[in-house]
Amino acid sequence: MPPKKDKQPESKTVLLGRPGSSLKVGIVGLPNVGKSTFFNILSKKGVPAENRPFCTIDPNTADINVPDERFDKLVAIHKPLSIVPAQVHICDIAGLVRGASNGEGLGNNFLSHISSCDGIIHMVRVFEEVEITHVEGDLDPIRDLEIIFSELILKDLQIVNGLIDKYTPIVNRGLDKSKKADLEMLQKIKEHLEENKQVRCGQWNAKEIDFLNTLQLITAKPAMFLVNMSENDYTRQRNKWLKKLKDWIDEQTGEPMIPFSAELESNFVNMSPEEVAKYCEENKTKSQIHKIITTAYGIINLIHYFTAGPDEVKCWTIQRHTKAPQAAGRIHTDMEKGFICAEVIEWEDFDRLESEAACRDEGKQHQQGRNYEVKDGDIIFFKFNAAKGGKK
Repeated sequence: MPPKKDKQPESKTVLLGRPGSSLKVGIVGLPNVGKSTFFNILSKKGVPAENRPFCTIDPNTADINVPDERFDKLVAIHKPLSIVPAQVHICDIAGLVRGASNGEGLGNNFLSHISSCDGIIHMVRVFEEVEITHVEGDLDPIRDLEIIFSELILKDLQIVNGLIDKYTPIVNRGLDKSKKADLEMLQKIKEHLEENKQVRCGQWNAKEIDFLNTLQLITAKPAMFLVNMSENDYTRQRNKWLKKLKDWIDEQTGEPMIPFSAELESNFVNMSPEEVAKYCEENKTKSQIHKIITTAYGIINLIHYFTAGPDEVKCWTIQRHTKAPQAAGRIHTDMEKGFICAEVIEWEDFDRLESEAACRDEGKQHQQGRNYEVKDGDIIFFKFNAAKGGKK
């Protein structure tokens, strides 16, 4: 069966990344909330995770395999010589502090690192630990998120105000009539930000969305929220902040919130699979790492299709709504240029019949043209004109 996936909210803005471009998600939060510990769990890189602000300065990055039971089934059936799972690029970004938009802490460096990401994992801590200092002096995760949101909004306002200052004299002098519409949109975006609202949570028409995507504003980036709990609280699923945080996030953005415990996940890393399974059964709990990775993959609108055979089973990552020729271009540009058709087996049919031959016999392999929108989990064989693609 395909993995169960939480429904991802449709982003009100559109990611600019092209099919095949390297999209990435940044882990963002105040210092000492567990970002580097979490990154180490994902990447197993062993980056420093110490009890002091700005332990992380330059972003640490890693390509993380995306768990997928469909991929595992294809590998089990084909027993290929080579396997290539889907991956999501994740960055551990230095901790933000109050005043970052004005240069406090790592300030502009921090914000530029977020700007280079396509999605954000907001992490907050709800664990009480006197030995791990809190930069604000006490535990209040909603205040912490408000600080982060405020700093990101202020940074976006700096960008928008700078463009308004640039375009206003041009429009007033009638030097460039095209800038009048841009200036009107900038004023609307400014008003939205000044209401302390994230750009992605606004209502924008198609023209405004196209313009927003040229600005690459931080608050336009899709996000998810990780709530870092103590091991004890997580296994009991009890913490006074959980409902308050869920209500706040639902009101602000409606994006996914996942409670987890970096402390527990760190312990799992050092245990055998059998020990992890026994612990989870005894404590009626489970790891959240797979869910976190697949959610991060989903918030930046990534899906994948498969090519499969005895030589190789491979995931090809594309953005949702990618058409067949562009999906073929992920394999080779010649395949996009000379695209003829895509022979597609939908995952549900393969999952039931368990072979390409059986799918063909039942008429479940369909030829699709250049307007076909590739679905998550499709198994595809592309036909293309090698001469038109530039091959001899």
